[in-house]
Amino acid sequence: MPDADRSKTRLRGLAIHLVVYFVLGGISIVVNILVTPQTFWFVLPVVGWGAALALHVAYVMGLFDVFLDK
Repeated sequence: MPDADRSKTRLRGLAIHLVVYFVLGGISIVVNILVTPQTFWFVLPVVGWGAALALHVAYVMGLFDVFLDK
């Protein structure tokens, strides 16, 4: 796969990941406020998923290419 196609595929995957992260993160905040406003449990999944998202960004930037076969 040429580098341009690989980059487009990686960016498309990251864009989908970002949209799903923000939509589901927003839904979890709303559910948290409506169901248990005294406990802010939404922070755990948002931060945990944010860490996975940060790794995805690093992958898209090519920081893991040294470990992958080209």
